[in-house]
Amino acid sequence: MCGRGAKLPRATDDSSGRRPRAVVTGGAGFLGSHLCEALIAQGYAVVCVDDFCTGSPDNVAHLADCPDFELLRADVSEDLTVVGHVDLVFHLASPASPPAYARLPLHTLDAGSLGTRNALALARNRTARFVLASTSEVYGDPLHHPQTESYWGNVNPVGPRSVYDEAKRFAEALTTAEGKARGTDVAIARIFNTYGPRMRQDDGRAVPNFIHQALGGAPLTVAGDGSQTRSLTYVDDTVAGLLALAHSRVHGPVNIGNDTELSIRELAGMVIELTGSKSSVDFVQRPIDDPAVRRPDITRAAEQLGWKPQTDIKEGLLRTIDWFRGLQSSAGIPSGAA
Repeated sequence: MCGRGAKLPRATDDSSGRRPRAVVTGGAGFLGSHLCEALIAQGYAVVCVDDFCTGSPDNVAHLADCPDFELLRADVSEDLTVVGHVDLVFHLASPASPPAYARLPLHTLDAGSLGTRNALALARNRTARFVLASTSEVYGDPLHHPQTESYWGNVNPVGPRSVYDEAKRFAEALTTAEGKARGTDVAIARIFNTYGPRMRQDDGRAVPNFIHQALGGAPLTVAGDGSQTRSLTYVDDTVAGLLALAHSRVHGPVNIGNDTELSIRELAGMVIELTGSKSSVDFVQRPIDDPAVRRPDITRAAEQLGWKPQTDIKEGLLRTIDWFRGLQSSAGIPSGAA
């Protein structure tokens, strides 16, 4: 399988007959692998760049025999050498879950700083459009709700989440400066809480944690009293938003997320219901600087990109649960769900 159907029209070869080509840093990660797949379905040749610090070759193994796919193992903070023409550069490379960036703090900061600089240089040198995958974490624990792109955020620069938050904030500043100072065609997407198949079971974020616990019959561990909210976007919708931004003239930043908000406690109950699990809920200590609320204002994405999420939360969760069930089945692990 080389790719799947995408919502946008297929890319076409240029006047010289060459296939349009995209580079995706962090392309073997959860979100990056879905983006690679969608680009190939649109007619792009894809160079997937990853150092596998949190991504996995397994995520793109189904693309290995595709003639339009190339896997390049490299740390983008050290080097990003791609031979041949490039039309799009998507910079996704970075540890993204709290346990991952806590384990790799300097690597995370390097990916946001040096990695962004190298990815921008590639785009500039090839006259390619550059799309930065930023994050809703730039808003920190927001004092403005819902979050609009004009909100500057409430971020602790030395807190336990700071290596990820500040790496992305710096990446946004660097991307903006590159566009203004050098005329590079740049765009910034602020991605909100994406979930779906290919998330790691030990990812540490709520959706994979809850599904893994529910399928194993273990208690679902909810931080604090579970009243904090999140807005969850199914991976197909996030990918569609990134592609819409890439194919536009919009520079952003643009929020790419779902404006339906639910509490963590509600999410836990939904996962228990959809898995048919008999798991209970355990309330544990809430992490420092854990945002109390999170919901994007997606007016800009709707008006400038014609984009909005399409996948209902229960539908997306069921697809994700099915994928995790398949993982357990292939590993011979019995399900604890009813």
